[in-house]
Amino acid sequence: MAETVLETHGLTMRFGGVTASDSVSFKLKARELRCLIGPNGAGKSTFFKCVTGLLTPSEGHVYMRGQDVTGWQPHRIAALGVGIKTQTPNVMDALSVHENIWLAARRFHDVSEARARANDIIDRLALGPIARTGLGELAHGERQRVELGLVAVADPWLVLLDEPAAGMSAQDVERMTQIIHGMTRNAAVVIVEHDMQFIRSVAETVTVFHQGAVLMEDHVDRVMSDATVRAVYLGKKA
Repeated sequence: MAETVLETHGLTMRFGGVTASDSVSFKLKARELRCLIGPNGAGKSTFFKCVTGLLTPSEGHVYMRGQDVTGWQPHRIAALGVGIKTQTPNVMDALSVHENIWLAARRFHDVSEARARANDIIDRLALGPIARTGLGELAHGERQRVELGLVAVADPWLVLLDEPAAGMSAQDVERMTQIIHGMTRNAAVVIVEHDMQFIRSVAETVTVFHQGAVLMEDHVDRVMSDATVRAVYLGKKA
């Protein structure tokens, strides 16, 4: 059986009298790709923030490769070999695409290895034409690809992505889908996403959140056709 790389037990997050994440138990295997979906306020983003260390849960535990990482800061989780892309990425707009990716690689490798890995990622993500361009000058879809490159260059075994397709063109989404599928050769991937077309193209198993808890977890086709899921989230757009 594949190794379990991410697991939560009874993960609960309360904000005053509001329970945003309600005793969520979750399991992800090595090289598995999972999408987390749900309406606004369903609890998926709170769950993601607890897993990535942006929030410390009120109750429950987060395990990565069997190690209890509950309440760890994001940089400490990343040091385990976990790639994290949030909606507010840690990038430097004044530096070029190549410089940003090289610096991300340099955190884990020596100078020559970091250079080789940066060049490889730039080739794989088709960033060559903009490699010397300042990050602050890029279009949104280009920035999203660079931000994914910052994650991929460290060769993580677990990748956690928060809305990687947000605001992207159809062409950029197609390229993003290919990149993410390529990541699953070596890494398990969790994606929080709203774009249904992107989810259909990238996902196999989908976890649906509703009112802070897991409503359903199944193959994307069965989730998309489920009457209860459609009623609480997908509606006529599904």
